Amino acid sequence: MNRVLISCFLFLSLRARAQDLIHRAPVNAASRPAPFQADDHHVRAGAKLFARECAACHGTGGKGGVSAPPLTLPAIYAASPGTVFWVLKNGSLRRGMPSFAQVPEPQRWQIVAYLQSQR
Repeated sequence: MNRVLISCFLFLSLRARAQDLIHRAPVNAASRPAPFQADDHHVRAGAKLFARECAACHGTGGKGGVSAPPLTLPAIYAASPGTVFWVLKNGSLRRGMPSFAQVPEPQRWQIVAYLQSQR
């Protein structure tokens, strides 16, 4: 019983962290257009980058991991590409999300394109 309660608490905590990061993005980030959103080549490249940069924490396909929330949450699906890009660029170490500013901008947009294609 305790194991179930702990698992539920961890899931809800991680879910709240993901939504909080999305809501922290500035308004002007939301309006930033995604250059690669509908391009299959960039979606496939984004899937490879996601596997390399993100899956260790967020799990295969973004289903969530021990230390990171699932990326299949409605709040994340509803977020604009610009907002997701902002989260990738800035992260929040306090919330356990590192910045991926060292990843070149086109590659970050490819990750966004992949995530947006998973809706």
